[in-house]
Amino acid sequence: MSYGYACDEDASLTRDEVAALTSTGESEVLEFKSTTGTRREAAKTVCAMLNQRGGHVLFGVAPDSRVAGQQVSERTIELVSAEIQRIEPPAFPEVERIRVSEDLEVIAVLVSPGTSPPYQYQGRSYLRVGNTTRTMSAEEYNRILFERMHNERRWENQPADGWTVDDLDLAEIRNTVAEAVQIGRLDEPGGRTAEDLLRGLGLLRGGVLFRAAAVLFGNAERLESEMPQCLLRVARFRGLDRSEFLDNRQFNGNAFSLLASAVRFLRDTLPIAGRFESGRMTRIDEPLYPPLATREAVANALCHRDYAMGGGSIGLAIYDDRLEVTSTGPLHFGLTPDDLFRPHESRPWNPLIARTFYRRGIVEEWGRGTIKMADLATSAGLPRPEIEERGDCVTVRFRRADYIPPRRDHGEFTEQQRVVLTLLRRSDGGLALRDIRAALGAQANERRLRGDLATLKTRGLAESTGVGRGARWKPL
Repeated sequence: MSYGYACDEDASLTRDEVAALTSTGESEVLEFKSTTGTRREAAKTVCAMLNQRGGHVLFGVAPDSRVAGQQVSERTIELVSAEIQRIEPPAFPEVERIRVSEDLEVIAVLVSPGTSPPYQYQGRSYLRVGNTTRTMSAEEYNRILFERMHNERRWENQPADGWTVDDLDLAEIRNTVAEAVQIGRLDEPGGRTAEDLLRGLGLLRGGVLFRAAAVLFGNAERLESEMPQCLLRVARFRGLDRSEFLDNRQFNGNAFSLLASAVRFLRDTLPIAGRFESGRMTRIDEPLYPPLATREAVANALCHRDYAMGGGSIGLAIYDDRLEVTSTGPLHFGLTPDDLFRPHESRPWNPLIARTFYRRGIVEEWGRGTIKMADLATSAGLPRPEIEERGDCVTVRFRRADYIPPRRDHGEFTEQQRVVLTLLRRSDGGLALRDIRAALGAQANERRLRGDLATLKTRGLAESTGVGRGARWKPL
C-alpha cells in the first residue's frame, strides 16, 4: 500500500499556508508533533480524525505552534506511512512534505472524514475532544457502527413486503411530483404512471416498493394494521401537567395526512394571542405560536423519527404554558440539542422520507429546520424553542413568553390584567399610565386600570418607579 506525498512546488500546502494553520493553535481538526518520533501518537489522532471531521497532523511543529521543521528523508515518509497503514479499515490520507528552510521540512498528513467509521488503530478506536485524542468508549463505538450500518441498510429503504402501488394514495403521489417539479426540486418524470412517479422520487427500484413509500403515501387502514408506528397522538391538557385532559385524539395514516392532521389540531385548539409592538397603539392578534414554526417541528419529527420502533409515534401536547412536539428515537450522528441551533450538516435518519418532504417544499433548507424554528419564535417575541433528548425520544418545546398561571393566592386574573402584564413585558424601560391606556384603547377606564396595576403590584408581578405623570410601570 502506498501513500502519495508532494514536495516543494508540488505540495498541496505551501509554507505560508502551514504558518496560517499553525497560528490558530491545536484543535479538534489540527494537531502538532515536534518530530516523527511521535508517529504512534499521531496515528491515534489520524484514527480519531477519520472517525470525525477529518483534519491535519503536522510533524515539525512544536506544541507552542512554532514551525521548526525537521530533516526528512524517503525513509521518514515510509515510517509515517507504515504507521498509518495500521489503521483499520484501510484509509488513505495524503502525506505531504513542505520545505520551511534550506534543509528542514514539515510533514503534513491531510485527513478527510472516513467513509467507513469506526476506524481502529492497534485494535482501539479514538475520538478528538478539543485538542486532545482519547480512546472511544464501547457505547460510542457501537453507536457509530450502528449508524454506519444504518446508512447501508435502513428501515426505510427495505422492501415493503406485500405492498403494491394499489395500496398507495395515487392523488397524493401526483400532487407531490407536480409541486416538486413546479418549484424546481424534481425533473419531469419519464412517464405518468404511478410507477414512473415513484421511481422519480427514488421510492421504487427494480419493481420493489420501499417502506418509505408506504410511510409517505400508504393507505391508512393498512398502515394501522401493518405499520402502527405511523401514528400521531394529540392532546390538550388543563394546566401544566398531564393530570387532566381537555382533548385527546389519535390519527393513523401516512406522513402527509399526519402533518395535515397536526396542523388542523393546532389551528383549532391554540388560542389567538394579542401582542403589542413599540410604536403601535393597536394590538396584533395572531396564533399563540408561529404556525410555520410548529409545522416545521412536526415535519422534522416525521422526517427524523425512528420508524423501526414499532410502538413509536409522533406526539403533540398543548399545555397552558407550552407546546411540545415529541418523536420516537434519539438524536444520531453525534448531534446534540445545542448543535441543532447552529449551522450543521443535515444527516436525516430517513433520507428518502426527508428528501420527499424537501421536494414537496415542506422542508425548505437542509440543516436549517431548527434554526428556522428559532428565528420564527424569537421574531414573534417568544423564547427560543427548547430541544430535549430523553431516553428514546426527542422533544421540541415552545414556551409562551406571557404565561400567567390562571390562579394565585389572591384569585384569578382578568383579561385586562393579562393584557396589561403583556404590555409591560414587551416594553423597553417601562410604560407610563397614559401609554398603557392608549394601547388598550379609548374605551379603557382609567380608574379600573389603576386598580389592575395595583393588583399586579400586590402580586409581585409589576412595580412603579417615579411619581406623578413621570411614573413608569415595569414588570418584575
